Amino acid sequence: MLDKIGIAKRIAQEVKNGYYVNLGIGIPTLVANYVPQGIDVEFQSENGVLGMGPFPFEGEEDADVINAGKQTITTLPGASFFDSSMSFGMIRGQHVDLTILGAMEVAENGDIANWKIPGKMVKGMGGAMDLVASAENIIVAMMHTNRAGASKLLKRCSLPLTGVNCITKVVTNMAVMDVTDKGFVLLERAPGVTVEDIKAATEGNLIVEGDIPEMVI
Repeated sequence: MLDKIGIAKRIAQEVKNGYYVNLGIGIPTLVANYVPQGIDVEFQSENGVLGMGPFPFEGEEDADVINAGKQTITTLPGASFFDSSMSFGMIRGQHVDLTILGAMEVAENGDIANWKIPGKMVKGMGGAMDLVASAENIIVAMMHTNRAGASKLLKRCSLPLTGVNCITKVVTNMAVMDVTDKGFVLLERAPGVTVEDIKAATEGNLIVEGDIPEMVI
């Protein structure tokens, strides 16, 4: 199986030259560290940054330069800073080519729940609401099961939804899957993971066609 870094490395392979990419908090923020050489990409953060780079080395952090998750970041030459209204104008205007988010649950029809667990205090769903409503290409980075071993890839989400029928691809510690009208289509399996392992860990409809290759990280 993959760890969080492995998931980020696999998702980084989905980033194409010239893309504008929004990174959600959690695993998605790691993707900026693993973009393949020769790929020119602009990372956007909804708190008002365009041109994020990798995380800073220890001792080189600038507390005034952060992402939406309040983590210190670096910026690349030509980076720009702006207010939230311009940032969300970019998002709502569909100027972001790829959005990468974390999730608590994803349903087989592309619904996502990633902002609230009932009974726990939260400030609100924040920028994720705008991202899932506006983006056409959304990849979810998540663990395949929860700590109790129950599937997080479901027939229907049990937690409050962030967006409906919006996710296009899911990358977990076990697999890469497209999200289609018919369910999760298995594309790749993590090293050491079998198709049967993935079937057992997936509650939603899992479509397996032909031999499933192992991920190359």
